[in-house]
Amino acid sequence: MDVQGTFRFVNRKVIVFLHDRICETPEELMSSELFSEIVTRFVGDLKHKQSPLLQIFGKQTKEITHADIQELIQVFQVLGKMTLDAVPKLIEKGERFIADPSLLHVFVESLYNYWRQFERFIVCDSTGDRLDQRPYRTFNSTIESLTHLVRQTYRDIEENITGQHPNIYRQISAGAELAVIALSKNLALPEGIYQKLRNIPIIRQILLYPPLLLNPPMNKRTGKFEQITQNPIEHIEVTTREWLCYPAKVGPFLILVYVHEKFYDLGLSLCNLFELADDEFLNRPIDAVYLFGVPGTELDTLAPMPTVFYEDPEHDLITAACPNRDEFGYFGYLKKMVLTLHNIKTMKLGRMPYHGALVRIVTKGDCPLTVLIIGDTGTGKSETLEAFRIIGEDQIEEMIIIADDMGSLDIDQEGNVIGYGTEVGAFVRLDDLQPGYAFGQLDRSIIMNPNQVNARIVLPVTTYEHVMKGYSVDMVLYANNYEEIDDEHPIIERLVTPETALHIFREGTAMSKGTTTSTGLVHTYFVNVFGAIQYKTLHDEIARRFFEAFFRNKVFVGQLRTRLGIVGSERQGPEEAAQALLSMISQKGE
Repeated sequence: MDVQGTFRFVNRKVIVFLHDRICETPEELMSSELFSEIVTRFVGDLKHKQSPLLQIFGKQTKEITHADIQELIQVFQVLGKMTLDAVPKLIEKGERFIADPSLLHVFVESLYNYWRQFERFIVCDSTGDRLDQRPYRTFNSTIESLTHLVRQTYRDIEENITGQHPNIYRQISAGAELAVIALSKNLALPEGIYQKLRNIPIIRQILLYPPLLLNPPMNKRTGKFEQITQNPIEHIEVTTREWLCYPAKVGPFLILVYVHEKFYDLGLSLCNLFELADDEFLNRPIDAVYLFGVPGTELDTLAPMPTVFYEDPEHDLITAACPNRDEFGYFGYLKKMVLTLHNIKTMKLGRMPYHGALVRIVTKGDCPLTVLIIGDTGTGKSETLEAFRIIGEDQIEEMIIIADDMGSLDIDQEGNVIGYGTEVGAFVRLDDLQPGYAFGQLDRSIIMNPNQVNARIVLPVTTYEHVMKGYSVDMVLYANNYEEIDDEHPIIERLVTPETALHIFREGTAMSKGTTTSTGLVHTYFVNVFGAIQYKTLHDEIARRFFEAFFRNKVFVGQLRTRLGIVGSERQGPEEAAQALLSMISQKGE
């Protein structure tokens, strides 16, 4: 839609690159190269389908030429201002396009829908103009203007064809769905092979229209991330114009996530999960670099599973990479690798990473309690906490999410175990949430694969201040989603020794819920294949130290039977687990 910029089609994505201005009038829009390309592609699609809509050209399908398409665009330009009867007066042979007004009307409607089927992105290049210093004005004059302009053009043409105004106006997002302001920035990348990345634009601001519906090619993750002995960046050729960098604040760490244009939809969704690093944070040393969507087959030679990471001791950072094939087009490969890098850096500092949810609960009796629920994906952590929020509405004064999925533990100078988070958002399953559960704010969400098993939403749930504040941990619970409850197996069971607790947490037993390609009852070391299992010896040493600290400080350590993995208990189980947790917290406050 841009006169001065450029654009690219990548599968079902349209990426528009802007430096200055965007179309401001319907005439400019319909004169643009992108409009011509969209109409041309649409006609080509209709030819492939042998669609009767092509009858508006008044000739055989195989006889339709580029000149015919350009003449149709001229018809649209007339209809943007005038009614049907003006077309034959202004365009020679234009009467053929208006011979059947109802058919032309359907053609325009179908063209509009064809455009909206693309995932649409605007990248504002801020180099030399510092658009990032006035982001709202930049976004308002690009993505907002484009949305109104496309809708206006479509409605003007429709009304001039039908001679009627619509009775219902649906204000759908007809322009771009996501926009970014990006610029080249001199980051503290090490010399040598890392300089391949130096000219990739760094995202400074993002604008999106939530709720946003995305349909990435995969809805599950498989395997674990492989540690390799070679730096993957050595094997990768980087075409700068195909990449953007999302600089993420992941807990205390700065992780540069480089996203290939094939996966812009997934990469830009990080804005609902990790805080975007500001200029001050970008002055820190870089902790890790992740290239998500590497073209070619270079990574296949490095490991059986080409989702790889490498520890670079010379530069004290970790590098990681993932191919750009469809099979890796799932947000989990993006999020979980970033968290793996966080966890490795955490263990190197002597802290314990955890895979779980950490929540600060304050009841109306002013009894604050910080609860850590450790569990694999699909074991009922989020479901139980959301049920807890609903059930305990009258008793809870405040409920602060510190970590939804991953975080770390440290021991302070007084010997207390302190918990931290990583993400400001959550990547939550929709399948098991009750209707009416409002985990965070759904109107800010990005929804992925809504019509499939393991449908997910990415949405903000906390602030970076809460993630990094540090809260003393009072309860540590293992989310057991596979055992029924009875007299011997209560919903909440206290574990009496560090050895017993370590055994249960180390075994990591869970009933798979279809969030990965695993099925049935599975065992995962500390339910954490994200760094812990790759650094098992180091993690074992750290875990023993922390579990001894739990019991020394009289932290409640136990199992929480959510029963999420038991057929028929998917909703009742988390609700009853939440009720038991609420009762226990209430008793502590008395």
